[in-house]
Amino acid sequence: MRNNEKYEKEEVLHPSPSVPQTRVLFLPEEKEVRVPLGTTLLSAATEAGLALQSLCGGEGICGRCRVRVREGQVETSPTLLLSPEEVKAGYVLACQARVLGEVVVEVPRETLVERPTPDLDAREFLAPEAHAPPFRLDPLVQKIFLPLSPPSLEDNLGDQERVFREIQKRWNAPVLQAGLKVLRALPETLRKAKFQVTATLARRGGTVELLQVEEGNRTKEAYGVAVDVGTSTVVAHLLHLPSGRTLDAEAKYNSQRVFGAEVTRRILAAEREGPEKLQALVVEDINDLISLMVERQGVKLSDVVAVLCAGNTAMTHFLLGLPASTLRKTPYVAAALRPPPVRAAEVGIHINPRGLLYTMPGIGGWVGGDITAGILASGLHRSPKLILFVDIGTNGEIVLGCRDWLVAASASAGPAFEGTGVTCGMRASRGAIHKVRLTPAGVFYETVGNVPAKGLCGSGLIDAVAEMFRAGYLDRAGRLQANGKFVTEHHGERAFLLVPEGLAERDIFISQRDIENILCAKAAIYAGISVLLRETGVSIEDVSWVYIAGAFGSHLDLQSAVTLGLIPDFPLERIKFLGNTSLAGAKMALLSQAAMDEAQKIAERVTYYDLAGCPYYYQEFLAAKFLPHTDLSRFPRVARLLKWG
Repeated sequence: MRNNEKYEKEEVLHPSPSVPQTRVLFLPEEKEVRVPLGTTLLSAATEAGLALQSLCGGEGICGRCRVRVREGQVETSPTLLLSPEEVKAGYVLACQARVLGEVVVEVPRETLVERPTPDLDAREFLAPEAHAPPFRLDPLVQKIFLPLSPPSLEDNLGDQERVFREIQKRWNAPVLQAGLKVLRALPETLRKAKFQVTATLARRGGTVELLQVEEGNRTKEAYGVAVDVGTSTVVAHLLHLPSGRTLDAEAKYNSQRVFGAEVTRRILAAEREGPEKLQALVVEDINDLISLMVERQGVKLSDVVAVLCAGNTAMTHFLLGLPASTLRKTPYVAAALRPPPVRAAEVGIHINPRGLLYTMPGIGGWVGGDITAGILASGLHRSPKLILFVDIGTNGEIVLGCRDWLVAASASAGPAFEGTGVTCGMRASRGAIHKVRLTPAGVFYETVGNVPAKGLCGSGLIDAVAEMFRAGYLDRAGRLQANGKFVTEHHGERAFLLVPEGLAERDIFISQRDIENILCAKAAIYAGISVLLRETGVSIEDVSWVYIAGAFGSHLDLQSAVTLGLIPDFPLERIKFLGNTSLAGAKMALLSQAAMDEAQKIAERVTYYDLAGCPYYYQEFLAAKFLPHTDLSRFPRVARLLKWG
């Protein structure tokens, strides 16, 4: 458990009697950890509770885990990702440097991953054309008060039957069950409470389970946690189940990032090291978030009786400890798309020992419960009009449909939109450039938190590339022009200088390779949209609304997204941001059995389209790698804006 005491130095010890240990001190955080000789600095940092950038999963090919060895010796291999000057100054890649003895390490700010700031409301506004119905408050787990009559010669039912009889008077529970621990404790609890007790009831498919029986009336002491288990970020909300109110919110970056930013790298890691390691990391993240929230709100962990998680198919597999290897192999089959509720303690989540863990039902191997939650929250499945739903992120999920039909696909866009895989990229935390404008007077930008720039997040990258294209610094193939005012070189490669060192902690620029990464990411999503439109026999003109889901959209400039060719050339007034629909849908399902039932029906209704099996997807992808596209007739508004048509 946490406490509020502050220490000058926080030390984490992991002694082992068989392997020689050494100490590693990380500055400026003053965190010290004891690890076996030969441990990488990246692993040591993780042990010390420090989150370092690691996009490649420790393979030494992304260069983002750069740290400086101030004292001591490490063993490392030569790398082209560090300049000779950096090597001379003691910089190494944390994932490749193994400790040979006591070491003091300095972690640059750009290497350290900051904790994200959660949004208490989860951007839960819904777009005007297709909105979800207001589901009746009817949580999946509830506490009800049972004023039982004591047994007598005339009414000599057993204790279990007496409790079940009263429950069925008050609840629609055709099938009731109870665990052996509950039955063993029942006689004493009933008599100590003079038969005035509170029953905690949980829905499990077609049955209702009696989770516990408490003395007195404790119906108001029931809490649940809704969690968006994202590839990059884990976000949780603490809910008061009787009222449906959101009490608190917390977020942190997914600790599985040490195995790589992309899902496929994590699946490979799970195959190599077993699913337990990845499960332990995400479970620890969830426990950390729950612990922070209940401590702030003065809630007992024993009163948290349910957790509902929404995530993509792979994240759900990792959470439950399911083997995920079949997800990356044809025909991309999941171990389970709609797992039943399980005991949270069985997974390792710290709530009431008998509390349940629910997961949102998935759709296919690469379209998971987070998208089911998004459809539920947006009400897309009830809309009489055609809607295009796009979750812009690493997996780039796309849904097209209305109340009559729904089809979904996943376009693997990679992590560029989340600021990773880019030289000066970062997540949308304090200091991230999220808005860019180029004028004859120079480069103008805004940062998250209005603090000095530290790097570029995804929306800033989209803005910057679109602005560079509009201003003539890029040709339609995305090539940087040599004679541009802000065009420079970095390690022998052309780059566009956004912020010079002096105005920021370092030069912040976009390299030619970064531009290519962004073009590949946007092409993957646009090609996926094009394929779904073509396969369903509709055009973009038939679409009434475009919904952008995910926290990423909160900073996205729509005109830049269209100019880049990320989304179709569509009237901007009919493009809506929905925010974190995964979390919003998870909360709806946790607070209403009707909403969860509807989510199950949605998952069964959606047709999953595998883009890998589309014979012309690659051609669509190549055509979309240009700015905004090879076929300008698809972007008439952009052509007019740039005076091409």
